[in-house]
Amino acid sequence: MIKRLVESLKRPENRKYVLFSLFAVGGGLLVAATALLSGGLGKTDANLIWYTVQKGDLPIKVTERGNLESQENIDVRCMVDDVSGDEIHGTPIVWVIPNGSAVKKGDLLVELDAASQTERLDRQILETNRARAAKTKSEIQYENRITQNHTLYQEGILQVELARIALEQYEDEQGGTFQISLQDIELSIQEAEASRLIEQTNLEGVQQLYNLGYRSHGELAEARLQAMRSNRQLASAIAKRRELLEYEYKKQKMELEGKLASAKRTLQQIERDNEALLDQSKAELDEATEDFNKETERLERYKNFIANCRIYAPQDGLVAYANRGRYSYMEIRPGSNLRYRQKILTLPNLAKMQIKTAIHESVLDQVQSGQEATIRIDALPNSLYQGVVQSVAVLPDQGNYMSSDTKVYETVITVDEEVSMIKPGMTAVVEIHIDHLENVITIPVQAIVQIKEQTWVYVDRSGRVETQDIVLGRTNEKFVQILEGLDQGDRIVLNPMAIVDETSTSTESGKNEEQASSGLSNDG
Repeated sequence: MIKRLVESLKRPENRKYVLFSLFAVGGGLLVAATALLSGGLGKTDANLIWYTVQKGDLPIKVTERGNLESQENIDVRCMVDDVSGDEIHGTPIVWVIPNGSAVKKGDLLVELDAASQTERLDRQILETNRARAAKTKSEIQYENRITQNHTLYQEGILQVELARIALEQYEDEQGGTFQISLQDIELSIQEAEASRLIEQTNLEGVQQLYNLGYRSHGELAEARLQAMRSNRQLASAIAKRRELLEYEYKKQKMELEGKLASAKRTLQQIERDNEALLDQSKAELDEATEDFNKETERLERYKNFIANCRIYAPQDGLVAYANRGRYSYMEIRPGSNLRYRQKILTLPNLAKMQIKTAIHESVLDQVQSGQEATIRIDALPNSLYQGVVQSVAVLPDQGNYMSSDTKVYETVITVDEEVSMIKPGMTAVVEIHIDHLENVITIPVQAIVQIKEQTWVYVDRSGRVETQDIVLGRTNEKFVQILEGLDQGDRIVLNPMAIVDETSTSTESGKNEEQASSGLSNDG
């Protein structure tokens, strides 16, 4: 009860509503209080217990109970997937270590049936080999396509260059094909001119000789025929020159330019076709590679499933089966079937423990992470352990069964040292060291009386018991710091209820009953 009163008093706003520290009294207390406030109570009584006020150290601490648990709880799960089509739902347990066994790191915990997994792995090996062959084929086709594209592109460039050279060769004014043809025609014209002059001169000579009778008519006709032939050759040569200049040059130039343009377009088409064919080949290679990677990943996963059929302890600890329900077919035992990622057991590290407790909201502002704590375990009362506040919840615990007006906050205290002979679930008492006041005046909490906003003690003044108002400071569960009202060496009543009961009995008749209570206060 003292603990609950102290917790209530740790908020200043609660003081005027809290009365005597250990008991709740009825109407007689109000009568006693009236007598006290009017003066003294007379001489000291032999039934009173006295306490001499003195200075000393006052440790401020919060004490709570909690349960032990491991700092490192490793869940052991079934990491073997179910094989579809094997008519078995889940993976059967072949062997499991007994519940509650102490194990070392590397000990075998669970063995699962790997028969279906092995069959699936064999099928997957074949699928992976098929995917590997398809990937190799696609890689070769892709490399061949790169080579073919390069060859086609170079051939296209060659045709463009040949067409450009042919056009330049035809139009070259210094010695191009056109100039050579034109020069040949010019030469033939000159030859035809010379031949015409020769034949015309020969005709004139034959004519003169014919007129003189030295040539026959046939010779004259032959001379005339040769002259006509030379004239025709000259006209033909001139016509060829005109044909070359007016028609053949334009036609040949257009043809060569057309071949060059066609070669350029063909080169562009080759580039587009090469890009499309290479993209297609690359897509086929990517698809084959992705298929191979998936099959390889699946193969490795199936291998891991087989390896995971034997589960070993990841650390030292105590085996605790997972609770699967009340039905026998859900128990962790040989023959049971496990789902993928289903929790099989928990392996807490018993060398590293912590205590989970709940801190009342009235002292929550005093408890912080990093504060030291002293731990005593109920099962080992002669052992004392040191700890540290690890965390304090930000929100109140929603799972407590206390009144909705009272909030508690989950707090974790870790044990600094490695421990043994301690198991999860044991009950422990934790003292969190909040502060340590040195050389202050303190009195026991049961010596204090408080009614509404007045707080006092009974003090010995020259053999008479009188009330003395006091101002309270910080407190723990046994002592309270006195800020004002008492000095070192003062004698105070340790059992003020004896005075209250005596006064209440003597003045009970004729008084109206009122409700009152007494207690202690704290501003810490």
